Amino acid sequence: MKNRFFYLRLLRASLVLGALYDLGFAALMVAAPQVPVKLLALPLPGERFYLSLFAVLLSMLAALYLAAAEDPRRYSAVVVVAALGRCAGAAAFALAAFGRPDLAGLWPLAAADLAFGMAHGLLWKLQR
Repeated sequence: MKNRFFYLRLLRASLVLGALYDLGFAALMVAAPQVPVKLLALPLPGERFYLSLFAVLLSMLAALYLAAAEDPRRYSAVVVVAALGRCAGAAAFALAAFGRPDLAGLWPLAAADLAFGMAHGLLWKLQR
């Protein structure tokens, strides 16, 4: 029983970290899009509108993660979708970057999404 609550605390922390990660990228997309472009050596999309749209979506996800972090058992569906969505995002980034040296900056994003997805999923399972 004691371990279960330990894993629950870790799950909450992973969800909060995931939310902060998403909010950080959302803020950079709107306020300073050149920062991730330079750090990750990725091209900007053709229209700035897409960055704003992605920022809104990432902010909405972050809000859901924070709600789930407050009570992961009540919002277990959000935790499961977060875990699966992060793993799917990792796969999408990896598929886009595979064989494309010009998109090599997607590999760190794929690794981060996979790490968050695996952490959310494993910790959700262990705290049950």
